[in-house]
Amino acid sequence: MIKKEVLEIRKQYTPQNCTISRICGCYVDAEKEKKLELKEAFLSLPEEEMFKYFDIFKQTLSGTIGKNLINMDFPLEQEMPGGTQEFLLKLRDSKLQDDMLLEEFYDKVIESYFYGENYLILLIHAAYDIPGKSTDGSEMFDASDEVFEYLLCSICPVNLSKPGLCYNAQKNSIEDRIRDWIVEHPVKGFLFPVFNDRSTDLHSVLYYSKNAEELQPDFIDQMLGCSLPLTAEGQKETFNTIISDTLGEECDYEVIRTIHDNLNVMIEEFKEAPEPLSLTKTDVKHLLEQSGVPEEKLETFETDYDAVAGEKTALLASNIANVRKFNIQTPDVVINVNPERTDLIETRVIDGRQCLVIVVDDHIEVNGVNARTLKLPELGDEE
Repeated sequence: MIKKEVLEIRKQYTPQNCTISRICGCYVDAEKEKKLELKEAFLSLPEEEMFKYFDIFKQTLSGTIGKNLINMDFPLEQEMPGGTQEFLLKLRDSKLQDDMLLEEFYDKVIESYFYGENYLILLIHAAYDIPGKSTDGSEMFDASDEVFEYLLCSICPVNLSKPGLCYNAQKNSIEDRIRDWIVEHPVKGFLFPVFNDRSTDLHSVLYYSKNAEELQPDFIDQMLGCSLPLTAEGQKETFNTIISDTLGEECDYEVIRTIHDNLNVMIEEFKEAPEPLSLTKTDVKHLLEQSGVPEEKLETFETDYDAVAGEKTALLASNIANVRKFNIQTPDVVINVNPERTDLIETRVIDGRQCLVIVVDDHIEVNGVNARTLKLPELGDEE
């Protein structure tokens, strides 16, 4: 799914657009025991509760595609009888009316999800009558020819509110506040099936993780049956390893800066594209060629790439490049540069030592204090 498709589903989580038919849930304590289960027709809930649930569902479809929201395809074996896809399809088609399937779903989550405190499993069934679109992109609600029927699962921590004092209006007094168990924003979740090209795609699932670096591999493997993707940080580390292995001793500042600059140009050119820019093995090789990496250094590139990243692994440009800063670091000095002005940093050999030279104007700030720049010696002065 792309950002526009995610937003289209999120727009349903309002009283006016609501397509949710049923909500089910299971409250689990720190010992992995079920303490409470709920089953409700969603539209029968009090309006105040509906708004709070809407907020949870919106959070489950929030964040950056490729970081917090990850598209995953089911392996072929999981689409066979007995696979995870078949189970999720049965659950969806039951419209959450089958108690045995619900119990099996809760058991699967509890068995595979690692969390040492209390949490709430929420599961909704919804049916979105997809409106058609005219040539100018406007929606035509009377031109729908498909219903997107889906499940959305949200896993929310449940924690005690902080201790403190409160004002009791009835007694007109300040007193100790009663601590309640609060359902917090979701930390994990998934959408099945996905809404690709504004249509149902049964072969994929959209996975949500609030922390992009903690994907819960056991949960992904056992609950969804999908292969664990590289995290955003993992993609960055993989890309850096590929560059280091390819360049070897010729991995100097100028080449790295050029790669960074070219990456940012690519990201800028694709910023209006509906899908995030993704670099395949061929794209990465072409990037290195454009950045001046010698041809002989690329002779074993494809083999090296497969060994480090995997033959079919693509890297999101937003995960491997930082468009907001250009960082240079030594054991004792850290320099953050505006990515658009990397030309202000030069490498030189001065008195036999490798140096970074920073071009400055008449303004330098040191620890928040404006400082004068060094004055050049005038003609005739001793250096």
